[in-house]
Amino acid sequence: MKKAKTRKNLPHSIRIICIILTLLLLAYGVLVNLLLSAALVPSFMRRLEAFQRITDESYAAQVQTSDIKENRRASLEETKEWLSGASRQKRSIQSQDGYTLIAEEFPASRESHKWVLLLHGYTGWKEEMYPFALWYHRQGFHVLAPDLRCQGESEGDFIGMGWTDHFDCMQWLQLILEQDPKAEVVLHGQSMGAAAALIMSGDPSLPSNVKAVVSDCAYTDAYSMFGEKIKEWFGLPAFPLVDSACLMLRLRGGYNLKDASALTAVAKSKTPTLFIHGDSDAMISVQMAQDLYSAAACQKEILIVEGAGHAQSQDKDPDTYYGAIEEFLGRHFE
Repeated sequence: MKKAKTRKNLPHSIRIICIILTLLLLAYGVLVNLLLSAALVPSFMRRLEAFQRITDESYAAQVQTSDIKENRRASLEETKEWLSGASRQKRSIQSQDGYTLIAEEFPASRESHKWVLLLHGYTGWKEEMYPFALWYHRQGFHVLAPDLRCQGESEGDFIGMGWTDHFDCMQWLQLILEQDPKAEVVLHGQSMGAAAALIMSGDPSLPSNVKAVVSDCAYTDAYSMFGEKIKEWFGLPAFPLVDSACLMLRLRGGYNLKDASALTAVAKSKTPTLFIHGDSDAMISVQMAQDLYSAAACQKEILIVEGAGHAQSQDKDPDTYYGAIEEFLGRHFE
C-alpha cells in the first residue's frame, strides 16, 4: 500500500518541481532583463537609485588633483567662449534600424579637406567632446560630433557598446564624404567611443578616406567590461549572468556583447592608430591599452599619461596629450 501511494503522489511532486523551476527561470529572466536595462538603457538607468550611487562612485574614483581640476576648468571656459561665436549646424541621419541620430557640425574656418569624427563615451553626449572639437577646429579641421544612439539627442533602444555604434558611424562617414569626397578623416573616440572607432578600423568596408584613429582610454571588449561592472556595481557574479545577458540582448537589442570586441578588430586594422590611456584609470585598466596596442596590426603608437584617471589625460597633461596627437596626425595626413 505504501508503494502504491508513493507512485500515486509522484506525478504531483513532479508538477510542483516543474512549477518551482518555471518560477525560478522566470525570476532569472526578469533579473537578466533588469540588468540589461540598468546597464544599457539610459532612461531606465536614471529612474534607479543605484544609478546615482554608481555615478557618485565613478566620480569619486577619478583623480582629483588640483592640476586636473584647474586644467579642466580652463578648458571648459575656453570652449564656452569659442562656442558663443562658432559657426555650427545640426545634422541628422537614419540608422539602419530606423532611429534618428543627431550630430553637431562645426565647419572649418578656412578651406580644408581635413575632418574629425568625435565619439563620446558610455552614457555620454556630444557636448563632452566639444573641448576636443575646439582643438581640432584650430588645426583647420571640420568637426562632426554625434550623439551616439540612445544618448543625448539621438534615438535608440540600447546603448551600442561600440558595436551598433560602429555601423551608425559608418553612416556619419558617408555623410562627410557626400559633402567632401576628398575628405581625410580622423576618428577620435573616448572610452566607448574609442572602442567604436577601433571596431570601425577593423571593418574591411572602412573608407580609405579614414587616415588615422585616436583611441583614448578604450576597453578591449564589451563582454569583459559588462562582467566587471556587474560585479562592481551590483555585487552579482559575472557567470552565468553575462552569457544570459548576451542572449537576451541578441533578442531585444539585435546584437551580442561578444561582437563588440575592439581587440579582435585592431588585429585586422590597417589604419594608423594612436592609443592613449591614463595610468591611474580606475574605470578601464591601463592594461587594456597595452593589450590593444600589442594586438594592433596597423602602424601604431601609444601614450600613457602618468597620474591621469579615466578620460582625464587631456586635463592632466594637455600639452603632451595634444602635442602627441598633432605629431601623430602630421605623419599620416597630407
